[in-house]
Amino acid sequence: MKNLLIYSILLLLANGCGEEKLAATRPNIETAVLKHKQTTIGFQEGDIIFQTSQSEQSKAIQLATHSNYSHVGIIFKSNNTLLVYEAVQPVKFTPIEQWIKRGDGGHYVVKRLKNAENLLHKEVIEKMKKISNNYLGKNYDIHFEWSDDKIYCSELVWKIYKQSTGIEIGKLTELRSFDLSHPIVKQKMKERYGTNIPLHEKVISPAAMFNSVKLITVKEE
Repeated sequence: MKNLLIYSILLLLANGCGEEKLAATRPNIETAVLKHKQTTIGFQEGDIIFQTSQSEQSKAIQLATHSNYSHVGIIFKSNNTLLVYEAVQPVKFTPIEQWIKRGDGGHYVVKRLKNAENLLHKEVIEKMKKISNNYLGKNYDIHFEWSDDKIYCSELVWKIYKQSTGIEIGKLTELRSFDLSHPIVKQKMKERYGTNIPLHEKVISPAAMFNSVKLITVKEE
């Protein structure tokens, strides 16, 4: 009888600990969901998101373009989850919280096409997604060539917008228009091109897109 009483007490304690563990887990889940909602509130499909990348080439891009922003992607939704479609290695969809954390200091800026409520309707967004499939899995273009064989971040976003809406976000320019004078930039150019730098190559930079008058800022963190 004594053993049965002890067993019953231990069973009650075990059940109590289980309830405490569940109660302790529940707030963590709710906090994660709340954090996701707070981060993504107001975001829309087709929004363009910018950050300062921590990649090896980021500093050279910042110096050459005189901008803090060296990486860009497009926000899409899948199964009620927001993703960033980006050209890294390879071109892929990245969960938005993961994408934000990867940037310098977690800082980002979200911009939206002016009059997006009329221009980026459901059919256009679906067209953007369909076009995006053509680039999915392609290798990142370290030489910034204007072709579809490989592709870099701002080129990906620019081409998707151009092909789906006819709108050019940012002005295309030539590689020679950038500031190539800084030693860090010179070293990166030498690594990529040797002595044959394609100065007349057509390019679009994250900075050119960021500064486009066709976009408005909707969020900055």
